Amino acid sequence: MTERRPNGFWAFLCVLGRGINIVRLTILNLIFFAFLFIVLLVMLVGFAGARSEHIIQSDSVLVIQPKGELVEQYSIEPMQRALASLSGNPPRQIQLRDLVGVIDGAAKDARITRILLEPSELQGGGFAALREVGAALDRFRAAGKPVIVWAPSLDQGQYYLAAHADRVLIDPQGGVMITGLANYRLFYKDLLDKLGVDVHLFRVGQFKSAAEPYILDHASPESKEADSFWMGGLWDTYINEVAKLRKLDPATLRLNIDTLPEKIASAKGDLGQLSLDQHLVDGLATPAEVIAMMRKEGVPAGKKGDGFRQVSLQRYVATLSENGSMAPGVSIVVAEGEISGGKQPQGTVGGDSTAALIRAAREDKRTKALVLRVNSPGGEVYAAEQVRREVALTRQAGIPVVVSMGNVAASGGYWISMNADRIYAEPNTITGSIGIFGMVLTVPGTLDKLGVKSDGVGTSPLAGAFDATRPLDPKVGTVIQATIEKGYRDFVGQVAKARGKPYDAIDTIAQGRVWTGQQALDRGLVDQLGGLGEAIADAEQRAKLGKDAPVRYVEEPLSGFGQFLISLNENAMVQMGQAYGVQLPSWVAHISEMAPELKLLRTAQSGRPNVYAYCFCSPR
Repeated sequence: MTERRPNGFWAFLCVLGRGINIVRLTILNLIFFAFLFIVLLVMLVGFAGARSEHIIQSDSVLVIQPKGELVEQYSIEPMQRALASLSGNPPRQIQLRDLVGVIDGAAKDARITRILLEPSELQGGGFAALREVGAALDRFRAAGKPVIVWAPSLDQGQYYLAAHADRVLIDPQGGVMITGLANYRLFYKDLLDKLGVDVHLFRVGQFKSAAEPYILDHASPESKEADSFWMGGLWDTYINEVAKLRKLDPATLRLNIDTLPEKIASAKGDLGQLSLDQHLVDGLATPAEVIAMMRKEGVPAGKKGDGFRQVSLQRYVATLSENGSMAPGVSIVVAEGEISGGKQPQGTVGGDSTAALIRAAREDKRTKALVLRVNSPGGEVYAAEQVRREVALTRQAGIPVVVSMGNVAASGGYWISMNADRIYAEPNTITGSIGIFGMVLTVPGTLDKLGVKSDGVGTSPLAGAFDATRPLDPKVGTVIQATIEKGYRDFVGQVAKARGKPYDAIDTIAQGRVWTGQQALDRGLVDQLGGLGEAIADAEQRAKLGKDAPVRYVEEPLSGFGQFLISLNENAMVQMGQAYGVQLPSWVAHISEMAPELKLLRTAQSGRPNVYAYCFCSPR
C-alpha cells in the first residue's frame, strides 16, 4: 500500500516548525556559550586579582606609550571602550588623571626603576594638560628615578612633554619639528550666500569672533589682533619653558624655529642630526640600540631573555586601586567639552547632568570641599547658568569650591567658574572670552532659488517671527540684540561681583577677548597659577582636611555590567593575556567618528534664537 504524503500546506507547516526549532536551538546555544564565556572571564578576573601583585617584577621599567588624545574624561562609552581594548584596539583617548596617577604611583613604587616614554602617538591634549603630565615626570625624577624619552620623531606638543626627560632620544631617520602656533578657521559666508542662507548675528564684545565664519569670508582685524596676543603669550611660555628644561638660550631657540626651513636645507634634510646639533635631543638611537642601552644600564632581560623587563601603562594602571574610603574628603566634578542643555553624555557639559553631579557632591556627607575641573570652550548660555547656580549653592551650603582650569576655560567655561572661592589656571590655559552672541538662520533665499515661496498671516507682530522660511523682521532683530546685550551685562556684572571689581574694570577686559592663564592672572580673572594638585591642596586647606584626605571623582555611575567590563578590561591578568594573543576578534571594536566642524549648529533649535557663550580658541 502506498504511503500517503502530507498535503502542501501541512508540509509547509512542518518545514516551518523545523526551521523555528533550529533557530531556537541556535539562539539557546549562543546564549549558553556567551554565558560560559562570561563565567570564564569572571574566573580569570578573580584569579588575576589574587595574583596581580606578582605580575610586576622588581627592576622593571614603566613604558608609557600614550596613544590618542589626552582628555580630562572619557567621551567614549564604557562598553565601547572595554570591547575595543579587549579586541586589541584600545580607544584613542587617555585620561589625564590616569596618566598622572600612574607616574606618581611609580615614583613611590620600589619595583619601578625608571620610565621610558614614547609619545609619538600622543595627539593634541592641550599645553595645560601636557604641563600637568610634565610636572608629574618632574616629581618622578625628584624621587631619584630617570625618565628617558625615545620616539621615531616628535612634534611640538610631544616635545613639550619630552623636554622634561633626563634624556631625549630619537630615531636616526626622525627629528623634532617645532613650527609655532596657528589658529586658522574655515569661513562659510560665500557658500551660504550661494545657498541663499541668511545668517543674522547678534553679539556684544569687540573681540567676540566665534561666529564670524558665518558672516565673513575672512578673519576680522579685531579677531587677528586678539588671537595674536593670546597665542603670542602661549608661544612665549612654550619657548621659555622648553629653553629652561633643555638649558638653552630662549632667543636662540626662537631663532632656530623661525629659520627652520633654512636650517633643514643647510643640514641637507637630516632633521635628526639637526635636532642633535641644536641640543633638542641627546642622541640618535634605533629601538634595538635603546634596548641595548637599557640592558647595559642594569635593567634585566625580559621573560624570554630578550628585550628588557618592563610594565606597560595599561598593566600598571590596573594595579592602582581607587580610593573607596568613607572618610570626609574632596570631591571632584569634571566639566569637559561643549556646554549644552539637558542631560549630556560624559565628555560634554550638560546643563542638567553636570548640575546634577555638583548637587550630588554637595549632598554627599563625605564632601567637605569641591574642586570643579573645567576644560570647556563654552556653549549654551542657559546651560552654563544652570551649572553656575549649583556652584553658588554649594558655597552657600558652607562647602568651599575651588576651580582648576585645564587647557581651556573660556566664555561659557569661564561662566561656570566665576563663583568659586578660588580659581587656578596654568600659565598656558586659555580663558576669558567674556561675551555672548546669538544667531538666527533664515532661508527665504534658498527657497527662492528652488521656486518656493512662504506666505500667510499671524495674529500678532511676533507670530511666526522665527520661522526660518521668512525674512527676519528688523524689529525682531532689535528685540534679539537687546536680549543679547542684557545677557552680556549679566555676564560682566556677575564676574565683577564674583571678582570684587567694578563693572567697568571687567568690561574693559571682557569684550569677548581671550587671554592666557598668565594674562588672566595679570588682569584679575584668575587667582593663582597652578594645576589640579594645587587646587586640591587649596580645597583641603579651606575645608581643614589633612593632606591624606580621600579625593573622589563624582561621575555618572556605571551599570553593573559596565563596571564588570571596565574592571575586566583594566585587569592586569587580562592585559597580560592580551600580550600573549588572548583577545576578542578585531571586528568587535567600533571606532568613534570625528565630530563635524560646525559645532555651533549641532545643538541649535529651530524656531528660536540660539544664544551662546562659546570660544573657538584652540591653536594647532
